[in-house]
Amino acid sequence: MANKYCVANWKMNFNSQQGKEFISSLNSKDLNNGQSQIILCPSFTSIFSIVDASKNSTVRIGAQNMHFENSGAFTGEVSANMLNELGVNFVILGHSERRHIFGESDKMIQSKMIQSIENGLIPILCIGEKLSDRESGNTKKVLRSQLEFGLENVSGEYIIAYEPVWAIGTGKSATSEMVAETHGVIRNILADLSIHDNVSLLYGGSVSPENASQLSAVQYVDGFLIGGASLDVEKFYNIYLDL
Repeated sequence: MANKYCVANWKMNFNSQQGKEFISSLNSKDLNNGQSQIILCPSFTSIFSIVDASKNSTVRIGAQNMHFENSGAFTGEVSANMLNELGVNFVILGHSERRHIFGESDKMIQSKMIQSIENGLIPILCIGEKLSDRESGNTKKVLRSQLEFGLENVSGEYIIAYEPVWAIGTGKSATSEMVAETHGVIRNILADLSIHDNVSLLYGGSVSPENASQLSAVQYVDGFLIGGASLDVEKFYNIYLDL
């Protein structure tokens, strides 16, 4: 059985004080009702304070990105080793905003996957097609390519998050039927790559309290990677309870 996860991607939101207020409010709730592990992914500047605020909590902390080298002349970058030293457990890699806004290649993401695992982090590999890919019938081709490149020579524990690019931050969520079909396709691709079915497969893309229950009931959905709704404690907690 795959583990279940409820992951908050705060993106470039919340300063340290706002993040601490969020986790304080979250920790005041019953976090034993859900069946999933909560992971909060703040910005780099807030990581230390959020890790400290979660010390006596079941909540775990992740980063939103990292560099593919362990050290070097890479101004403005952060390594997996640095994140591990801070007490970070997870890291989001290959998010569509990193791929399409910052031009990260499959090779770069694959290098990050290896580097993160070697330094004790559990990567959350994001994959997903653009609207033009889906409309042209190339969804399976795109996902297979991202998985083949992203997981090449990768061994160790990791999580996969399917996020259709056209549903991220748009308010447009894939229907449960679309998610079921696509997650089934991903499971088949992973089987072709001889990857066991205990790898957790998350869905992301305008997840909200209104659609979480329906989406969580879909076969092969092992949790969510949540953007906008993760900035509201009540919304995030309600999604967590639906897993």
